[in-house]
Parts: sequence; C-alpha cells; structure tokens
Amino acid sequence: MSVLYLCPCLNLFCIYFICSVSILSFFFSRSPQGCRMDEQRCPLPPPLKTEEDYIPYPSVHEVLGRSSPFPLILLPQFGGYWIEGTNHEPKDPPEGDQPPCPISHIKLETNSTAKIYRKHFMGKEHFNYYSMDAALGHLVFSMKYDVIGDQEHLRLMLRTKLKTYHDVIPISCLTEFPNVVQMAKLVCEDVNVDRFYPVLYPKASRLIVTFDEHVISNNFKFGVIYQKFGQTSEEELFGNMEESHGFVEFLEFLGQKIELHDFKGFRGGLDVTHGQTGTESVYTSFHNKEIMFHVSTKLPYTEGDSQQLQRKRHIGNDIVAIVFQEANTPFVPDMIQSNFLHAYVVVQVENACTDKVIYKVSVTARDDVPFFGPTLPDPAIFKKGPEFREFLFTKIINAEYACYKAEKFAKLEERTRSALLETLYEELHINSQSMMGLGGDEDKLENGGGGGGGGGFFESFKRVIRSRSQSMDAMGLSNKKSHTFFCSVPDIPLSNHHQSLIIPGKSPTRKKSGPFSSRRSSAIGIENIQEVQERRDSHLSQENKSDNSSNHSSPEFTATKNR
Repeated sequence: MSVLYLCPCLNLFCIYFICSVSILSFFFSRSPQGCRMDEQRCPLPPPLKTEEDYIPYPSVHEVLGRSSPFPLILLPQFGGYWIEGTNHEPKDPPEGDQPPCPISHIKLETNSTAKIYRKHFMGKEHFNYYSMDAALGHLVFSMKYDVIGDQEHLRLMLRTKLKTYHDVIPISCLTEFPNVVQMAKLVCEDVNVDRFYPVLYPKASRLIVTFDEHVISNNFKFGVIYQKFGQTSEEELFGNMEESHGFVEFLEFLGQKIELHDFKGFRGGLDVTHGQTGTESVYTSFHNKEIMFHVSTKLPYTEGDSQQLQRKRHIGNDIVAIVFQEANTPFVPDMIQSNFLHAYVVVQVENACTDKVIYKVSVTARDDVPFFGPTLPDPAIFKKGPEFREFLFTKIINAEYACYKAEKFAKLEERTRSALLETLYEELHINSQSMMGLGGDEDKLENGGGGGGGGGFFESFKRVIRSRSQSMDAMGLSNKKSHTFFCSVPDIPLSNHHQSLIIPGKSPTRKKSGPFSSRRSSAIGIENIQEVQERRDSHLSQENKSDNSSNHSSPEFTATKNR
C-alpha cells in the first residue's frame, strides 16, 4: 500500500521537475544583453523616397507627340504644384452672355487686422503698453473702452513677433475688471509676464499704426511671359522678340503702354532714368492699387545671351506671373528656374483680334501655396470684357498674398516683423522714459529727439525695408552671384545709454549699435516701398533745402517742421 501511495506522488514530482528545468533552460539560453537589445529594438523608418520611387507625369514632349488639344498646364514630372481650371470645353449650347463669375463673388484678399488700430484706436481715447515675454518676445498691447449698442466692451490688440491678436470682449462677461496682464491673456493665453509698462509718448500712435500697416501694399509687380507654339524651354520663352497681334491686344487689355523715361508712377524696379530696363512697359491701376507689368518682350534683349539674364532678372524675381499662349502648347511650371515665382496664371487666346475673342485660363502654384480665389468657372473660359479684367486682376493680387504664406516667404516675413517690433518696442520705451525725465537727450534713438516726432523708428523702419532687396537677392540669385547686386545700408551708431535707462527684458550692458546692425530682413507685404520712399524723400529734400530743416518723413506722415 505504501508503494502504491508513493507512485502518484513521485509521478507528480517528476512532471514538476521536468517543467521547471524546461523553463529555466529557456531563460538561461537567452543572455541578459540579448533581452535588453530586444526590448530596445524598434522598426526602422521607411527609406526616403527618391525620384525613382515616384510615378512621373508625362513630359511635355511626350504630350506634344500625342493628338491635340493639349492642356494649358502640365505638372512637372515629379509634382510639386497644384492646378486649378482643367476643363476648357465650351458648354453645348452656350449660356448666352451671362458673366462667367458674378462680380459679387470676386473679392480682393485684405489684411483686416492691419487696419484695426487706425480705424478703432487712433485719434480716440485708448491706452498702449509694452512688455517682454520670454517665449513670445517683445509685446505691444493696446486697450480701448468701447460701447457697442448698449453694452460695454473692451477692445484689445496684442502684437507679438508671430502675429497680432485682436478681440472685443463684453465687460458683462467678466467677474471683475481685469488688469493689463489679465487683459493680454484674454486674447493670448500664452502671455507670461509679470507686468506691462505704460506708453507715455504722445506720438506713439504714429509709430504703432506704421508697424501695423507695414503688411499693407498698394503696389504690385507681375511678370508677363509670351509663349509661342512649340516653345518648351526657358531659353525659348525669354528669347521672344516679336509680339503677335493677339499678344498686343492682350497687353492693351491689361493696361496702358507707358514710356519709362521720367515715369512718375510705381515703376516696379524698372529704370526710369537711364533706360537700362527698356524704353516702355505696361502699367495700370486697379482699386487704388498701382500695378507694373514686367513684359518679357519689352525688357532688353541681349545678343549672344541664351539665358537672357536682363529679362530673367526682373521676371524671375516676381512672385506671380501671367503666361500668355497664342497657340495650344502646354506650360510646365519648372520650365523657368526661379526661387521666387510661386504661382502662374496661364491665359490662352482664341479668335484673337475679333469680336468673338475668348480666353481660356488655368492656374498653377507650388504645393505650399494655399488656394486663392476667386474660383475659376467650369469651363474656365472668359469673354473679353470688364468682368474678365476684374476676375484676372483679383486673381493675380490674391495669388501674391497667398504666396506670402508659403514657407519661404513666411520665414522672411517673420524676420521682418520681429525686427520691426523690436524697434517699435525700444522706441516706445526710450521715449516714455524721456517723458518721465529718466533719461537725457543722449538716451534717444538717432533722429528720435529734437521734435523729430519718432524719426528713429521711421528711419529704422526704412532700413529694414531697404534690406529686403539684400535678403531677397541672396535667396533668389544665389546661383548667379556674379549677376547679383547688393546695396549696403550703413549702421547708424547710437549713443551709450545711462545705466538707469534699462529696457525691460534686455540686458543693461547690451551694446547699442543700431536696431538693425548686421541684420538682414525682408519685408514681404511691402512691395518696393524703397522706391516709394525714394520719391517721397526726393520731394522732401527740396522742401528741406528751402526751409533749412533736416527732419525726415515717415512712410505715413510728413515731418513736423520746427517753428
């Protein structure tokens, strides 16, 4: 009996022993280092795509080898662009004389925030403050008490290096009346400062409105490229010297032909003195905006230069261009090598120089350019007339505004805004300190004292705008350094500040060598403001000679003469 009783126990013990040995052998067979390696192992990222990984679009030569009709635009073989307006087959039956797009649906893009200060604050009772945030940088804050209807509101504006925040908040929604820091947090929760400093400078509104409106432009320049049948390269496009009757008709539709010599309007970078950029061009005004067209056939033609750099120098530095096709040949955006051109409006004519002339339109832009209106009709066919002109001009202006949001231009705009905001901040602080008697005349920025009315900011503002050409040329013409010209802007040193004059958020030992020493900025949104300044400065210089005054004007205001 004892033997029979022990056998089942022995069997269970053997089974337990065998299982234990198996488990231990499994763990000991794997080294600790191998276990840790397995724990840290992760799947590798997929390899970066190369051109071989894409299915290329057909080339323009492949398309031309097929039967017509051809599309107005072909995407580059490896993409990078989007297209709007691909249907150009007229409807059957046609829809009478109804405009292709109602005028009410055609709207120019505007920066409404840039006009708020002038509309709601300037000339009315309000308060301005400034501070320094570790993350947001320089801050300039405006507050105004408003009564809208029968309800009390706070109208708030906060300027940071990235954007301007604006909001109107009913006071009835607040449990208690906020202080300035709390007000700033109402429009931007990321504000993290202990206090704001009041602006005590009487002419601060002039400085603030100039900063706010620096993104508003009433001057535009666009390229106009003439593409003949079968032309598929940059050299062929820029090599055209003659203009067809259809192209001449289209240029007359765009604007008036003007003589460049001594031209007084917006010149779009063209030479109006020595004739180095040709003798004539096409100019027009549209809703109080001046537009100069860089027409490829009217820019100088250089014998023996296959690239025609004199022509590409201007059109290649535009942001938007119109491509006019007199026959059915596709345009490919990468035909023209340019770091600036981001959008093209392609116009193809049919029945030119007749009463039945029509224009087919397609639009293409780089992938990082957001869509811009007005939307092309379906089919994208227009009759020649004021409706098409309104549509076309609105489209190209909105295209330029949209291109500013592309990565390349957005970075340049951010640099410009940050530089201008820093200068505004310092000017407000220094003049506020001077008003309280905390700093002498030597503490003011250059041109800022002696009744100049904030000339320091305006002069710094103009230096930032002038440096636009440096950054833009450095970015766009890096591959043609021998053909790139830079204008250096001398630094204007500032006098050393008194130790008690400490700008909040800045080191008191910071060397003041000018707000923009060794800085390059680009003012996206102010096209050729330097040119406008040159005209105004030349006019003021004549006045100054007669008045024996050395005051300079700002982009917005004339100088105050000493009486």
